[in-house]
Amino acid sequence: MRAFFRIFVVILALLAGAGSVFSWRALQLKPRTFAAPPPDAALSGAATSATHLAEAIRFATVSTQDTAAWDPAPFVAFREWLVTAFPRVHSALTREVVNEHALLYTWKGSDTTLAPLLLTGHYDVVPVEPGTEAMWTHPPFSGDSADGHIWGRGALDDKVSVIGILEGAELLLSQAFIPQRTILLAFGHDEEVGGQRGAGHLAEVIRQRYGRVQMLVDEGGFVTRGIVPGIARPVAIISVAEKSSLTVELSVTGAGGHSSVPPEHSALGILGRALYRLEDTQMPARMTPVMSEFLRNIASEGAFVMKMAVANPMLERLVIGQLVAQPQTASSVRTSTAVTMASGSPKENVLPIRAVGIVNFRILPGDSVQGVLEHVRRVVNDTSVHVRALGSPREPSPIADFRSPEFAILERTIVQMYDGVLPTPNLLSAATDTRHYESLTRNVYRFVPAVITQPLLSGAHGTNERIGSTDFAHGIRFWAQLMKNAQDR
Repeated sequence: MRAFFRIFVVILALLAGAGSVFSWRALQLKPRTFAAPPPDAALSGAATSATHLAEAIRFATVSTQDTAAWDPAPFVAFREWLVTAFPRVHSALTREVVNEHALLYTWKGSDTTLAPLLLTGHYDVVPVEPGTEAMWTHPPFSGDSADGHIWGRGALDDKVSVIGILEGAELLLSQAFIPQRTILLAFGHDEEVGGQRGAGHLAEVIRQRYGRVQMLVDEGGFVTRGIVPGIARPVAIISVAEKSSLTVELSVTGAGGHSSVPPEHSALGILGRALYRLEDTQMPARMTPVMSEFLRNIASEGAFVMKMAVANPMLERLVIGQLVAQPQTASSVRTSTAVTMASGSPKENVLPIRAVGIVNFRILPGDSVQGVLEHVRRVVNDTSVHVRALGSPREPSPIADFRSPEFAILERTIVQMYDGVLPTPNLLSAATDTRHYESLTRNVYRFVPAVITQPLLSGAHGTNERIGSTDFAHGIRFWAQLMKNAQDR
């Protein structure tokens, strides 16, 4: 990372007294090597395509916060289309429609004493911002195949997973594969608005039926190229934890009146001061086990100064300081604070009777909802500002075990399928449906087998969402290989 080069001068000064120890530790940080068998020959040579993904995108399965405006027709049509698109899956697997629209497929294994493998995704998508349709190179629900890509909503988030997983199962069925371990495929329909009606109900069905699962793989990280600065190898980001979202309302009540006779501070002015204090005094930054592992893995491939900074615990605060100094990396080591909304009076010459501000926090694992609320009240330090949490706040996810045999299965599959890749655990700042499945297993991993560059990454929830056709087709083989690898005891 570029941040590490900024601390080079400081390191040189420290080297005067502890150079040999620091250097020795840095030299022990060697690039990771992986011993993995080649992929299954029948899978690696199998013909796959992105045709079904293109067709799936044409169903405008858009989730909306306003349930009254939600149109179920595309969701029903999509589910009906799946039956014809994946005939082997719908012949060999048991399909259940859960809570009207969520889908659960069960591929029963020969050994029912083994905990099932759970692969999940969601087939709903976010809306396209009104007025931006013309900015798309190809219409957002066209599913066009052009310039080596499949274009449209869901290409990355998250029909890529749903269709890829089903294609992987279809491929294995075409080769007469019979699983020893039961494989569950669970697809929600409302992840983009919280997942309570989809994944929430799916998780409860699975819990009642099986109690526990072997591991869960859902959306999250990708195989990245050129995104991690200073690293030539492709880096496979496996998110083993995710932040939670907490929205806090700050409100101030004033006397109101005409703007020609203003008080020393209006309700909006008092609110503005409180919001400024929150931006100016962020929550403490610290290194989590996930970020520490990520930095060690990345530094092992980087320049010597990067190894020096990461390999020596005495320099941890220096590393954290450099990460905090950049908005792109600050959220990886602290709970983030984002002032997003504010309101006052309805007219420019009217003093507000009530001023309201909204602040969104993304909570780092190890912090808590209560801790954030205490931080807000302490920093604002003004009894005239009322503070309350909105909605149903949740705690950040547990950190999945990234040294477990299950993680090794996922890691091995990635190494088998992507030449020269560096897999590494990481922290996801966004939220996924995994929050609903956390009670089923400690092995919750977030990864999509797609090769992503920075231009492609910006399309998720944005304009010109797309995925490489060849990359998606290769991802099908990944899912099939993972289902095979997960049969190990």
